[in-house]
Amino acid sequence: MHIPDESIGILSTAIYLPETFMSSADISKASGIPQDVIERKMGITRKPVPGPDDHSCEMGIRAAREALSKAKLDPLEIDLIIYIGEEHKEYPVWTAALKLQQEIGALNAWGFDAALRCGTTIMALKVAKSMMLADPAIRTVLLAGGYRNVDLIDYSNPRTRFMFNLAAGGGALLLQKGHTENLLLESHLITDGSFSEDVILCAGGTKNPLTAEALEQRLNFFDVPDPEGMKQRLEAKSMENFLKSIRESVAKSGYTVEDIRYLAILHMKKSAHDYVLGELGLSQEQSIYLHEYGHIGQIDQILSLELAARQGKIQAGDLVVLVSAGIGYAWGATTLKWG
Repeated sequence: MHIPDESIGILSTAIYLPETFMSSADISKASGIPQDVIERKMGITRKPVPGPDDHSCEMGIRAAREALSKAKLDPLEIDLIIYIGEEHKEYPVWTAALKLQQEIGALNAWGFDAALRCGTTIMALKVAKSMMLADPAIRTVLLAGGYRNVDLIDYSNPRTRFMFNLAAGGGALLLQKGHTENLLLESHLITDGSFSEDVILCAGGTKNPLTAEALEQRLNFFDVPDPEGMKQRLEAKSMENFLKSIRESVAKSGYTVEDIRYLAILHMKKSAHDYVLGELGLSQEQSIYLHEYGHIGQIDQILSLELAARQGKIQAGDLVVLVSAGIGYAWGATTLKWG
């Protein structure tokens, strides 16, 4: 395996979760779907949902503060902040990275927002590494953000039932050049724009402004204009691209799939989760199914990594792969050498 002259390692990770939860019974009541189906097929027993103060950037700020505390790092040492939360945040047309910078006291840093839906963390890790290797002035980078796209779900709309697992939370990662533990290796991303308008908020943009009539018609929630067409096209590509992103990330890092010891995977329906593990030759113990958390978008990989570390599922020397998929459509994976 080739390690760059200046390695980049993860100093710390952190997660913030709201104290309020929505149970499978609550989802069943809101959607009309039997509770057994929600738990068995969708794989949700409960999921965190935002309380009154759990705003997107604010949850990222809370996670960032914890990551700094765990790493015992002075925020003035941070050179760059990449906001990895969602575009659905405190205010529209607003750069959350700058609010985050101010609130944590990273006054020597500069920042920007990144967006690739649920692929944002993977994409941001790749961008951060490239920037750190290219620019000697960027030594310490914070990736942090919050996610609450659960707000945009209409449980009475059966076309979006595959997104009923959306939840809320915040996450953070601290990277540092020259840090030789928890090495950030290579990433691989795939995007396919033929799906770019399959999952949309029908109102609120320039095509269809947010009006009283649009609100009345509930056009400010996620919708899928052609659910059957999207399903057919996605089935032909999704798992293939999902697995390809993992294999390419591992190969570019100088390893093989057989070397993977832990897979930090987003929440998806249980049958798909099991299929991915089976295709990679991994056991159930080599991943964590997030049935108590649902899908916190691009925060899932950080959450899975945190839970695995707490539960002793990853040890020094283990090869760990973070993997995501997001509407749009995007698939991505990042390989880490842990410990």
